[in-house]
Amino acid sequence: MNLKRKMKKIVILVVILLIVAITLIAGKSYSKYINEVYGKGIIKVADWSFIVNGESTKITNINLTNTYKKETLKENTIAPGTQGSFNIVIDANGSEVGIEYTVIFENETDKPSNLKFIYGENSVNSIKELEPLLKGEIQAVDNEKIKTMEIKWIWEYETGENPEQIEKNNQTDTKEGKILENYKFDVVIQGNQIEPK
Repeated sequence: MNLKRKMKKIVILVVILLIVAITLIAGKSYSKYINEVYGKGIIKVADWSFIVNGESTKITNINLTNTYKKETLKENTIAPGTQGSFNIVIDANGSEVGIEYTVIFENETDKPSNLKFIYGENSVNSIKELEPLLKGEIQAVDNEKIKTMEIKWIWEYETGENPEQIEKNNQTDTKEGKILENYKFDVVIQGNQIEPK
């Protein structure tokens, strides 16, 4: 009887050892290494800088009487036969993205008929007509990130092809010269980020 008990204990011990061995083997075949590393995502947003005539929000009014060549006329006035120029300067030096710029002229009122605007080789009767020429891009990788646009103006003297036209235009200049202080226009310079490619 003692032997039966010993045998029973040995069988139970063998069964327990088999269960432990199977568990260890099965556990190893389905195990894997797991490791989690924590960190923070850091995003550096590209800087944006769009400055026009030294200002980032509103530029000073452009007054033609302050832009004329002062050889033959009283200061702060313009008249037929005068001319001058002003600059629109776009500075994108602080920008890390490309900029597409557009110059828009709005609300032009009481312009003298013989006052012309010139940009490059183009002469127009209304400053609004310059808009298609005053747009472009400054790329983020450009070495030169300042764009200067010089706009010239001229109020021509004694215009016309014959004495009658000249006389008529002189009368028009005289009449329009009296209300010249009402001539004005608004300038809007838009800057938009170029979509990165």
